[in-house]
Amino acid sequence: MQITSEGVKVGHPDIVADTIAADIIARILDEEKKAGMDINTMPHCGLEVLLGKGYCIVGGEVSTRVYIDIEKSIRQSVLSLGYNDIAVGLNGHSLGVFNTIIPQSPNINIGSRADLGKYKEIGAGDQGIMYGYACDETPELLPLPYVLVNRMMRAFETCGNPIFAPDGKGQVTVNYDKNGRPTHVTKVLMSNAIDYRHVSENEEIEPAAKDIAFECLADWVNDKTEFLFNPTGEWQAIHSCSAADSGITGRKLVCQLYGGYPGAQLGGGAVVNKSPEKVDCSAVFGVRHVAKNIVAAGLANRCSVQLAYAIGVARPMSIYVNTFNTGRISDEKLASVVEKVFDLTPKAMIERFDLLNGDIYRKISKTLFMDDYPWEKTDMVEKLKKESGIKE
Repeated sequence: MQITSEGVKVGHPDIVADTIAADIIARILDEEKKAGMDINTMPHCGLEVLLGKGYCIVGGEVSTRVYIDIEKSIRQSVLSLGYNDIAVGLNGHSLGVFNTIIPQSPNINIGSRADLGKYKEIGAGDQGIMYGYACDETPELLPLPYVLVNRMMRAFETCGNPIFAPDGKGQVTVNYDKNGRPTHVTKVLMSNAIDYRHVSENEEIEPAAKDIAFECLADWVNDKTEFLFNPTGEWQAIHSCSAADSGITGRKLVCQLYGGYPGAQLGGGAVVNKSPEKVDCSAVFGVRHVAKNIVAAGLANRCSVQLAYAIGVARPMSIYVNTFNTGRISDEKLASVVEKVFDLTPKAMIERFDLLNGDIYRKISKTLFMDDYPWEKTDMVEKLKKESGIKE
């Protein structure tokens, strides 16, 4: 059995769009903090970004007490990703910017403010279902293909070799034995735009790419691992990013949320372009925290958790747990335990995960998991064991 996960570099046009939106929210949070923001006066944002050839359109809804320079934020975001010349597909200096942001709908605002809402607490900013997943394949308690492909993306982003332009994406295929345990990487695919201004005569690019990829996958590759680089034969940087393909917020959710791993389902909407009262954002982190702690507690080897919310209502409408027949107690009992142990209201998740911190928004467009985020902590293990009645 072989399973593949896909990953993208932060220079991919869809992730550039995500980064622009997340950076705007981060700047708003920074300024709101200076103005004395607390959880009851937090801003409400839902942004969409479209990148085309030489232009950026930003729209959506924002409710905030502060002013930020949207155009300046967009340009700085683009430049920070290495897009400073049309030769690499996008130039933050000359980018055309169209700002169509409007105030947040008063009906949505009512549901997410404790002083206005029907239930007198901070309700979910929208309805939706979110899934969290964890498994014991890696120390990160994430699927191995997802971990490896994200390592490869970060390695290409930080390699320092100027021939590799910002835009790129890849896939890693892992072989599993009959017991469902990973054994080795069988195939590696890497596609990266090449900045030929930095390529010397007769320089071979594929060996350099293979060295970067295999170094970060070293524990799992062998002499039979196949490596494929730029399958069309050539990808010039001038024909990369939004010079070749549009970029849209939320279009790389599969890559961001567990890499398409079987059993790790996809729900909700885009994550990084919303303020955290939107459960598309906060509950994605909350439900990952639940699933990871279940596996870390030894209550299951694999675990998928679903949460469902109604707009304006704080507590989940339902909690569903699936341990794929690996649980030490029934899935129904585990769902009941989760409800008792975890506070999954927007207010609780915002406070627990520090989601009014602009610095978190500056990171999450690169990776939602794996890093040293508050929702990646296994700090609820003992409570889960106690409530489950599990003894070592």
